[in-house]
Amino acid sequence: MNEKEVAEIRRRFQPEKSAINSVTGCYINAQGEVVSRFSQSLASAPQEEVESVLSVLKRSLSGSLGKQLNDIVFETSQVVDSDEHRLLMALRDSGLKDEGIVDAFCQRVIESLDIEGPYLILLAYDKYDVPYRMKDGAPNPDGSSEVFSYFVCAVCPLKETKPALRYDLPESVLCGRDIDWLIAPPELGFLFPAFDDRSANIYSALYYTKKTAENHPEFVEGMFRVEPPMSADLQQETFREVLTEALAEECSFDLVQEVQGRLAEMVEEHKLSKDPEPLSISKHGIRKVLELSGVEEEKAQAFEEKYEEAFGEGALNPRNLVDPKKFVVKTPSVTIQTDPECGDLIETRIIDGRKYILVQVDGDVEFNGVSVRIEEDRPEE
Repeated sequence: MNEKEVAEIRRRFQPEKSAINSVTGCYINAQGEVVSRFSQSLASAPQEEVESVLSVLKRSLSGSLGKQLNDIVFETSQVVDSDEHRLLMALRDSGLKDEGIVDAFCQRVIESLDIEGPYLILLAYDKYDVPYRMKDGAPNPDGSSEVFSYFVCAVCPLKETKPALRYDLPESVLCGRDIDWLIAPPELGFLFPAFDDRSANIYSALYYTKKTAENHPEFVEGMFRVEPPMSADLQQETFREVLTEALAEECSFDLVQEVQGRLAEMVEEHKLSKDPEPLSISKHGIRKVLELSGVEEEKAQAFEEKYEEAFGEGALNPRNLVDPKKFVVKTPSVTIQTDPECGDLIETRIIDGRKYILVQVDGDVEFNGVSVRIEEDRPEE
């Protein structure tokens, strides 16, 4: 799915646009046991409650593609005949109305997921009359191209509140508030089938994780039986290791700054272009970046080999390799952080045989909140 397709489905999660008339699922305790099952109608619920439920489900489609959102792609053999895909199709085709299928799905989630504390499994089914698109991209309300039927799953931790003192307005008295359980935003979730080219793609699902450092690979393996995607944080960490090892003694401050600057430019240009397709770069593309930054061919070749060992042949999103909004220089005792646009104010020098990081000063200087001036060197008397 691209950004426009994700946004189009996200817009469905509004009371006036959604065809979601109920939410179903179960409550799992900290021991991984099903405490209760529920199927709750939204037809007669207050609008504020409906909005809250839809908002929670919508969060399982939030974030950036390649970071919080990743495509799960099934093998053809899985689509033809596999328990995992058959279960997903049965859920979709039944509209979540078959209790036995819902129970089997929830049990599979429990067996696949490693998460602390109690949580809810929320499921919702929707049917979307996909409108035709005009040549300018605007929807045509007079007709639809197809009906996209899908379901969304959200796994939401439950947070225990603390006892507190409250004021009861109708009774005009102070009284205690009991312990309660609040539904937290989804830890993970997915949409099936994917909405590719504005049509159902049963060969794919869109998988969501709240944290870029933890994408719950055990859930992907257990639920979908596919190779889990490498988390965005791990991609960045691995890329740094590969770059450091491949460049070795050539891994200088200026060179790394140049490489990261070029990757950050790619991210910014893609953002300005408003291209809905996710940005990606192959190992050959990164090698070209290295060569343009002044890396020797031998080192560039070493990088390409180490890249393939770490990431395979697949392309990566530059957003996961560099942070275009952060410029950080660390030493064992000092950390310098600034806007990337001010990165040229920092340079390295060797003075009298000692290594220094110099920061050019433009404007006022403060020391612990006190404005100070930097004195010029005075000639010795």
